[in-house]
Amino acid sequence: MNIHSNGSSPVIDPTTRVAATAVVSGDVRIGPNCSIGYGAVLVAEGGPIRIGAHCVVMETAVLRGVPGQTLRLGNHVLVGPRAYLVGCDVDDDVFLATGATVFNGAVLGRGCEVRINGLVHLRTVLEPGTTVPIGWVAVGSPARILPAGDHEGIWEVQKSLDFPRYVFGVERPAPGQSMMPGVMPRYAGALRRMHADDRIDDHAD
Repeated sequence: MNIHSNGSSPVIDPTTRVAATAVVSGDVRIGPNCSIGYGAVLVAEGGPIRIGAHCVVMETAVLRGVPGQTLRLGNHVLVGPRAYLVGCDVDDDVFLATGATVFNGAVLGRGCEVRINGLVHLRTVLEPGTTVPIGWVAVGSPARILPAGDHEGIWEVQKSLDFPRYVFGVERPAPGQSMMPGVMPRYAGALRRMHADDRIDDHAD
């Protein structure tokens, strides 16, 4: 299903297959000979999505463009089932396995692999050819690749990446306090306004 959203309609090369239950919304451009699987969601929410040639986005993967951050896939990229990508830059020949997660501002060089349930944290840079093992976490620039259980090692790098400010534009709250009451009304309202005029656009190019 193609959706006109926030003033833009998807532009999809005629040689690309989009499954009937996939959702492609807003300023999304998909190049030739790609395949978008059942239940996949590609939604430009303030930032565009650009997909090159010969890419496969598998079932139930979610790709989101966000304000100030284009989500880009190069050529010959595979995005596995249940993967989640937001506002990141993925170069050619990258393999993102089932359940892989790539956060805001991350950059993946050519030929990288993020294996099953691997995670690339926000503002993290993977050099070309880097592999994130099954369930491990890449964090920082240059990236450190750590087991998911190494909370202290991950936090040592992650804290300076400043998730609250980078993603939501707020100060990190004091220990024991939550940023959610301040962030969620604003965030939900912004999404509501952004999608207020959405409409199904079965004639998108």
